[in-house]
Amino acid sequence: MSIEVVNISKNYGAQKALDSVSFSVKKGEIVGFLGPNGAGKSTLMKILTTYITSDSGTATVNGNDVIANQKAVQLSVGYLAEHNPLYLDLYVREYLAFNADVYKVAKSRIEEVISLTGLTPESHKKIGQLSKGYRQRVGIATALLHNPDVLILDEPTTGLDPNQLVEIRDLIRNIGADKTVFLSTHIMQEVEAICDRVIIINEGKIVTDKKLDKIFSETKEQVIEVEFDFKIEEEAIKRIPHLKSYKNTHDMTWELTFESDKDMRPAVFDFAHDNGLKTLQLNQKNKNLEAVFREMTRK
Repeated sequence: MSIEVVNISKNYGAQKALDSVSFSVKKGEIVGFLGPNGAGKSTLMKILTTYITSDSGTATVNGNDVIANQKAVQLSVGYLAEHNPLYLDLYVREYLAFNADVYKVAKSRIEEVISLTGLTPESHKKIGQLSKGYRQRVGIATALLHNPDVLILDEPTTGLDPNQLVEIRDLIRNIGADKTVFLSTHIMQEVEAICDRVIIINEGKIVTDKKLDKIFSETKEQVIEVEFDFKIEEEAIKRIPHLKSYKNTHDMTWELTFESDKDMRPAVFDFAHDNGLKTLQLNQKNKNLEAVFREMTRK
C-alpha cells in the first residue's frame, strides 16, 4: 500500500479532530479526501507528511512509519499545503534551485519539473509576479522535485478561475498516471473529473470510502426535472408518492427528488394526467457528488 492509516486519533484540547480513522490507498490511485471545514482533513494530511504526530494509531507511507521513519516518509512524499508557502521575492528557477539543494537533487531536475508543470512561459519571472494559477504550479513543481511516489495535495485549486481550474486539473491527472495522489478539495466537480475513489470525513470520522461509480450506483435517490403546462400548487406536488423534497425552480418547472428503487418518471406522468396537466419536458438528472456529500455530512 502507498498509504496505510490504522485507528489514527488526534485531539486539540477538548476537540477531537480525528477519531479512530482507518483507510488505505493503493499505488497509482487518485483519491479525493472530502469533508466540511473542521472535519479533520488537513490534520490527517499533516500527520501523513510528518508535520504533526497523532495521539494514537499508526500510519505508513510507502511502508515507512510516519513517526519511526520520518526522513524516509519525507523523501517519498510530495506535499502541497493548503496555504502554498512561497518566497515571493525569488525568481521561479531560484526558488526551485533552493528546494533542489534541500532535497539534494540534481539541478537538471529543475528544468524537468518546469516543463512537466507548464511553468516554462513564466519561469523567468519572480514568484510575486505570477497569477494564482502559476503560483500553484510552482508549489506542485516543488512537490515533484525529488520525484516522490506519493503526492499529497491540500486544496490545490482554491482561488483559481475556471481556466486555471481546468489547467491544474489536467496537470494533476497527468501526474497521477504514475504516482499515487491523495488530494483534498471543496470543489466536487474536480473530484468527479480527477479521482478514482472518494473518502468522506465528517466530525473526525470516515463516513464513506468508495469508488466513485459505486457511490452513484448504490444511491436510491433520483432527481427529476419536470415542466408542466400550467401552474400547480405546492400542496398538490406533495401528493406524489416517494417524494423526498421538491423545488419550484422557475414558473411551471419543478425539481423533484425521490427516494425509491423504481424509476419515478411514470409516477410523475400519472400525477400530471390525474391533475389535468401536460408535461412539456421531463428529465431524469443524475445525482452528483455534491448531493452525496451533503447527505453524508448533514447534521
